[in-house]
Amino acid sequence: MSYIQFAYKQSSYMDSGMSHPPFAVTVDLVLMTVTGSGLAVLLQRRAEEPFAGHLALPGGFVGIDEPLDAAARRVLAAKAGFAPGEGGWLEQLYTFGDPARDPRMRTVSVAYFALLPEERLASAVGDADDLMLAPVGDLPEPLAFDHAAILCAAQDRLRGKLDYTPVALALLPDAFTLRDLQGVHEAILGKSLNKPAFRRRMIDTGWIEATGTREAVSNFRPAELYRRKPS
Repeated sequence: MSYIQFAYKQSSYMDSGMSHPPFAVTVDLVLMTVTGSGLAVLLQRRAEEPFAGHLALPGGFVGIDEPLDAAARRVLAAKAGFAPGEGGWLEQLYTFGDPARDPRMRTVSVAYFALLPEERLASAVGDADDLMLAPVGDLPEPLAFDHAAILCAAQDRLRGKLDYTPVALALLPDAFTLRDLQGVHEAILGKSLNKPAFRRRMIDTGWIEATGTREAVSNFRPAELYRRKPS
């Protein structure tokens, strides 16, 4: 739904006798992945005012009769090429409602975030001229609206989730090494981890189990392969 369509619906609603000022709800998506340079996020170059030509998180207005989660999934499908219902884990992050965050009208944004495979987001970028993957720690320019604050909150939440959920496994194949798993954690955290301590902690979580096989080809000594333990 475009801003013009949303404004028309709001105007029609006020014409029916309601007296409150225009008010909108949007969803903004922080879609992250790990690349060779670390944690990266999907950004979109805005075509319309406000902030035309600026980079922003993918997002959109929530329809009058549309559930929030459905709106987030719709934006995910439109921006990242997922079919309706696809996309795996997508978690509500926080609600951002500073009265001055959008110069058009009072707008509240419900932010969502997800960790997705690099090849999926790279494919989305390849199919759209207005999308790009940017390193979270070195954005090419300031983001529109309050999207820098949204991105910061998502990064903090993601780092926190590493301690109590197997979220990093979303970026790994069915069979992986502990070296691969540590690499994902280090990219998200932005720092190196102690190898023996990390491996002990991952095994102690009960999230993963050994497959009994080793890497076929490796630049290192062939390492044991692990998989996610069934729930």
